[in-house]
Amino acid sequence: MEEKAKIFVLDDNLDMAETIGLMLARAGYQCTVSSQSTKALEVIAESQFDLILTDLRMPGLSGMEILEHVKKENPTLPVIILTGYATVDAAVEGMRKGAADFLSKPFHADELVLKVKKALTHAKVLDENRYLRDEIQSASFSPKIVGNSEAMKKILEDLEHLKETDCRVLLTGESGTGKEVIARAIHRMSPRRKEKFFAVNCVALTETLLESELFGHEKGAFTGAISVKKGLFELADRGTLYLDEIADTSLAFQAKLLRAVEENELKRVGGIKNLTVDVRIIAATNKDLKKEIAKGSFREDLFYRLSVVHIHLPPLRERKEDIPLLVDHFLQKLSHKMAKKIEGVSRQAMDALSAYSWPGNIRELENALERGMIMASGGSICPEDLPLSTTDPLNTVENGEVNELTTIEELEKDLIQKTLLECNWNKSLAAKKIGIGRRTLYDKAMRFGIPLKPQGD
Repeated sequence: MEEKAKIFVLDDNLDMAETIGLMLARAGYQCTVSSQSTKALEVIAESQFDLILTDLRMPGLSGMEILEHVKKENPTLPVIILTGYATVDAAVEGMRKGAADFLSKPFHADELVLKVKKALTHAKVLDENRYLRDEIQSASFSPKIVGNSEAMKKILEDLEHLKETDCRVLLTGESGTGKEVIARAIHRMSPRRKEKFFAVNCVALTETLLESELFGHEKGAFTGAISVKKGLFELADRGTLYLDEIADTSLAFQAKLLRAVEENELKRVGGIKNLTVDVRIIAATNKDLKKEIAKGSFREDLFYRLSVVHIHLPPLRERKEDIPLLVDHFLQKLSHKMAKKIEGVSRQAMDALSAYSWPGNIRELENALERGMIMASGGSICPEDLPLSTTDPLNTVENGEVNELTTIEELEKDLIQKTLLECNWNKSLAAKKIGIGRRTLYDKAMRFGIPLKPQGD
């Protein structure tokens, strides 16, 4: 809320800084005041201020230097410059470097509060517009939950119960079943809907990078850490953080995550100060966490903290009646994206799509339809336009069970082998195309005995 905005006031005259802080406190703002410019950057980095108000001329670092540093580290953080030496040149230079406003001493409290309010409002609008653009441009963003099967009706009922709540949620299900779509829906139905939603694929990053991404790091914490970085826990404060493939994290990382979840506190990598955050966690995995706990690879206490509400998403082969609805949904989406009009799929193509076992689930269906749209020469998609795997009679489901000649594991193995070959053995590209993490691809390849490079190399 704006009336609770946190403001850092910096003036080499401590009496002036405290007077300004008092003026702003009376207007409902939370203020931190300082007269030491040399320590200002450290204070700013360690806190989450909504606005910086700094004097222009100070011993040590000048207001312009403070401004330049803040804009480099956090371009959206508004900075107001104070000066008793107001000139047109100084004002122009400050605005050119990104200052939100200029305020000449002496000034009235009303003038100060008005400029602060204006700068905060403008920054909030810019931030919201930027976030909305990111949401619209996100390739994974799909606000619509599609399905009329009994399984999907049960999930929609669960989501209705979660409406306006703030509890942690665990989503389970095979890769490609739409867990992130559900996570975004939960966020949009929650009291945090106006705040930010961040999604992190835990398996896509090394442990060190994952810790830095989530918890942030201090300058010099490791090689390459040339400045302080806020983590997603700090950036998602009052919002939602979606942690995908949580089962693939290490026990050491899980211990740090548990503290953040339990205590709403964290330390940046290389830091010593506890930072308080208020973040809703939605976690997801394609593994059975109870089995992972029994194997000793997942913390039981973290499991119970994350699974206040547990929602399981069924694989597409268990909700075949939703395939026609999903096909219509994706064709509309892809027609807009590709600017190509396709009226639908032929009856034979729909039969093939309905018969296929879909080891890659909804994500594989969308990819198949995208290929179909590219290859289609008429007004509808025909069987020959679809990937060969979806029209192979061996890859079908009869009477609700996979043909005994082709088990799900065999289909999965075949999909990985074919995709690696199509991607010229590029493991990252193959994992992305299938819809799984690179580490998951390695694990499955080892389990199935699939070579990760051409035979003979």
